[in-house]
Amino acid sequence: MANRFTADEISQANAYLDHPGDTCDPRIERLVNDLIGRVADKWTLLVLEELEERGTLRFTEIGRAVDGISQKMLTQTLRQMERDGLLTRTVHPVVPPRVDYALTPLGNSLSAAFCGVWMWAERHLEQVETARAAFDARD
Repeated sequence: MANRFTADEISQANAYLDHPGDTCDPRIERLVNDLIGRVADKWTLLVLEELEERGTLRFTEIGRAVDGISQKMLTQTLRQMERDGLLTRTVHPVVPPRVDYALTPLGNSLSAAFCGVWMWAERHLEQVETARAAFDARD
């Protein structure tokens, strides 16, 4: 797999790891904390995944694809994702109303970043399950 990061980006990451308090812009730290809180929300991750895999979808299609999500939670999730610039909402002037949602390049890049989490989970599933079973057996 080719490296997706430039030499400058790698250098900046290494500088941060060496001296985290010295190089971190507080605005970036707030944004990272905010995004982790939002994206760690299971609904955001599931909506992100559906839009990444299937492209532009209507509200009802997303609702059917994301098992267990209520209309209220789907509306809140989509609005917050739109606010963060992760997706676009297109209202078509037809009867009945039609609204389409699609990931923006920013949303696509976030989806790609979280692909690493899936890859990690695939590689380490058995180790995590073994660790959990050992922990649970201690009692």
